[in-house]
Amino acid sequence: MKRGALFAAVLGGVFSAAGAAFAMVGAPTPRGYALQEPATAVMRDIVDFHTLLLWIIVAISVFVLALLLWVIVRYNRRANPTPKKFTHNMLVEVIWTIVPVLILVGIAWKSFPLIYLQERIPEAELTLKVTGNSWRWDFEYPDLGVMMTANLLDEATADAEGRPYLLATDAPLLVPVDTTVRVLVTSNDVIHSFAVPAFGIKEDAIQGRVNETWFNVEREGVFYGQCSELCGVNHAYMPVEIHAVTRAEFDAWVVAQGGSIASAETEAPAPPPAAVEPATPAATPTR
Repeated sequence: MKRGALFAAVLGGVFSAAGAAFAMVGAPTPRGYALQEPATAVMRDIVDFHTLLLWIIVAISVFVLALLLWVIVRYNRRANPTPKKFTHNMLVEVIWTIVPVLILVGIAWKSFPLIYLQERIPEAELTLKVTGNSWRWDFEYPDLGVMMTANLLDEATADAEGRPYLLATDAPLLVPVDTTVRVLVTSNDVIHSFAVPAFGIKEDAIQGRVNETWFNVEREGVFYGQCSELCGVNHAYMPVEIHAVTRAEFDAWVVAQGGSIASAETEAPAPPPAAVEPATPAATPTR
């Protein structure tokens, strides 16, 4: 019985850990060293670009290290007691000018399309307004009539519900998957920054100004973010919690929040009136 109970406890712990790891996909993980798993096409391109830059950096670092070691060994005082006294080498100077330029051109070739993808707002199905406050977030779907305020979930409640303290909120925001959402970001006081790493978005919230970004979540899940601009004493207590759900679940949530869902079916326009044929003119009398 003891052995069976121990096996059941271990098995239960494994499944609990797996469940917790799955639930924390859209959040920082202990001993994590990579970027979060992307949930949007933009973030996936950011990860690919980051990987490309990493390989370029590694190659340059290895080359410079090898060159440095070769110079130390080949041109030290014992190996080269009589040093050369030249000051210029045309070939070397051309190489160390052209090669960095080609590297920068290659980086630009990959980075410019990514910047364009991030900054160009596609035609959106939903508009989300995000307003930063000291120290909370206000969310609004103006077209649906939904407004809500999200504050940090207190530690006792977070522990009781098994949710991450400092990341969970008392009012999670819901967004539908496979839906382009245009995000308008502003502030009521100081500068904040609305950031959700798994979505690949980070937009400053500035008083008196509206910035834009967008996302289209490809899978369901819970995703966390935080204010990423030092905004005061409680800067660390401005989390963002977003639940990506199916469209049916999102519609039900909107109704529960007191909003209304616009009918997807638009009324067919009335058919144009039939053209009235002109009356046939009377026959011209003849003489």
